[in-house]
Amino acid sequence: MAQTNVPELFGSMVFNQKAMMERLPKEAFKALKKTVDAGEPLNIDLANQVAHAMKEWAIEKGATHFAHWFQPLTGITAEKHDSFITPQDDGSVIMSFSGKELVKGEPDASSFPSGGHRAVFEARGYTVWDPSSYPFVKEHTLCIPTAFCSYTGEALDKKAPLLRSMEALNEQTLRILRLFGNKTATHVSTTVGAEQEYFIVSEELYNKRKDLRMTGRTLFGARPSKGQEMDDQYFAALNPKIAKYMEELNETLWKYGILSKTEHNEAAPAQHEMAPIFTTTNLAVDQNQLTMEVMKKVARRHGLVCLLHEKPFEGVNGSGKHNNWSMSTNEGENLLEPGKTPGSNAQFLLFLTAILKAVDENQDLLRISVASAGNDHRLGANEAPPAIISVYLGDELHKVFESIYEGKSYSGGEAEKMKIGVDVLPPIPKDSTDRNRTSPFAFTGNKFEFRSCGSSLSLAGPNTTLNAIVASALKEFADELEGKKDFDAALNALIGREVKAHWRIVFNGNGYDDSWRAEAAKRGLMELKTLPDAMAHYMDKKNVDLFTQMEVYTKQEMESHYDIKLEKYAKVLNIEVNTMLEMVNKDILPAAFKYHSLLHGINFATSSAGGKVQGALSKLEDEVYERKNQLESLNSKANEAKDRMEAARVYADQVIPAMQNLRDSCDKIEELVSEDCKPFPSYEDLLFRL
Repeated sequence: MAQTNVPELFGSMVFNQKAMMERLPKEAFKALKKTVDAGEPLNIDLANQVAHAMKEWAIEKGATHFAHWFQPLTGITAEKHDSFITPQDDGSVIMSFSGKELVKGEPDASSFPSGGHRAVFEARGYTVWDPSSYPFVKEHTLCIPTAFCSYTGEALDKKAPLLRSMEALNEQTLRILRLFGNKTATHVSTTVGAEQEYFIVSEELYNKRKDLRMTGRTLFGARPSKGQEMDDQYFAALNPKIAKYMEELNETLWKYGILSKTEHNEAAPAQHEMAPIFTTTNLAVDQNQLTMEVMKKVARRHGLVCLLHEKPFEGVNGSGKHNNWSMSTNEGENLLEPGKTPGSNAQFLLFLTAILKAVDENQDLLRISVASAGNDHRLGANEAPPAIISVYLGDELHKVFESIYEGKSYSGGEAEKMKIGVDVLPPIPKDSTDRNRTSPFAFTGNKFEFRSCGSSLSLAGPNTTLNAIVASALKEFADELEGKKDFDAALNALIGREVKAHWRIVFNGNGYDDSWRAEAAKRGLMELKTLPDAMAHYMDKKNVDLFTQMEVYTKQEMESHYDIKLEKYAKVLNIEVNTMLEMVNKDILPAAFKYHSLLHGINFATSSAGGKVQGALSKLEDEVYERKNQLESLNSKANEAKDRMEAARVYADQVIPAMQNLRDSCDKIEELVSEDCKPFPSYEDLLFRL
């Protein structure tokens, strides 16, 4: 097999800066760079030049169509394909693509989620090119990343608010940098590296499981005799079929310019991880959406299925998506780098203090940003952070902030009173601590790792929230510090005050320990266990004020999100309940009856075991039938609720426990019946057979 030329392959299907430089006239390329870097408007003449060059490049890559590729509030991507062909008077066609077609599209907006704020007849929507995210060719189509908005300008997607949040953070961060004497940085971007966990199972076995096909997770399944307790899966040698899958996955992602860097087996059987190198946040979000699509398609080509549900199997680890977030200037300075000099440390500590403030004051918003029916199963389990938001700083930084909190000497440097002035704080080592896998929001050297994100989640929501809350905190700091005559004294007072005010959010211990829940409650931290628990706070005045003042969301957009999140939660659970009921009626009870009849035909005159098995099976059959009826009744109650919050609470508080009760009984039946009577592949089959 020929060896892959990775540098030549990388970005080959992306209209990136290299392709632009090769295809565009110099002046046009410079003008486009200004649009991308400085947000200058794109005039129609430039748009036409870019569109022509892009079309010619795409056709050479095999494209026949173009599509505005956008991210509606479904959480996945959408695209409407139009061909390049334009009819001519003589009956022939030419391939054309205009600047107008590049910059704006008009897809039907009525069928996408809007939280009930748009009537079906209000169909007009616009897609608008995001020139900061590169177009790419996918399966004969030129895909152009775009924002999606309504006729009235309301954001109907996840990209537009993300771009707004990035601009809000840029504006407020530059104000802080100017206070520290940085007059040359002109732009600050947030960066993200998205570690993606996933499961791989046999396509043949997947097709025999109605629950996997309909819901993405197993609704039934007795635990196998071996799970992950031997710790022999994590970083183990790859199964040859998985290795071939990962090889094609990497090559496909590299073609799309996605910096796929790390691959390995994860802790659970059949679980794996892919991690890219970090990049600018909106590009990282786009690329992660494309990554999830590619993962699924490549798996099918290998007779496999990629499961991105947060908890596809009970009793083994679920899957997360760790969001490694930082801030960098256009001059290459990472603002969360501890720094080698006392002067830069003062700036660093101010940014960290702002993040502590942002997280503490907005625990609810961060929890809401990762809330879903799937992720509710995962958060708080032994492979995921708890539903309680806290910040892990590591040993060295914890000592620094503890000194600030207590007003004592910092033991890491010379024995002197802790001041934050630019000339007294000793250097802080970058890697001075171990990692904390139980923390939802952990400092890991020069970035924060937001570990609560679910594996199927679009990262646009969490990063929009994170950018907005930090921007809001930085704005308060800049408002206070600008114009102060004694900047060092004002800075020292501000950091000291804010660290004391938000010290409760700092926790370096074991988030899995039961004592932490009691301690967190004592500190006044929020434990929002379910999506409806979290969403109950979304429209609180402080949250509406924050998002609207930062110009990230309008109040109407927030109202839409509130309705959409609750509606989706109820719909997901309704589908799961209906699937469960169908599997019980058509698969599980018939399998139990079949095995029961086989036992009935055996002469147990010399053994009482058979009769006991029959008795146990009869009891379970009756229990399943009763619990099935209970679940049907509760599901009807949820569907008849007067509003979406009431429906969500019925699902969270009553339907989910009833689902678990029914599952428990069915799983006990699975443990009793013989292999030839089992109605679908078991956990042992799914987790250990490819």
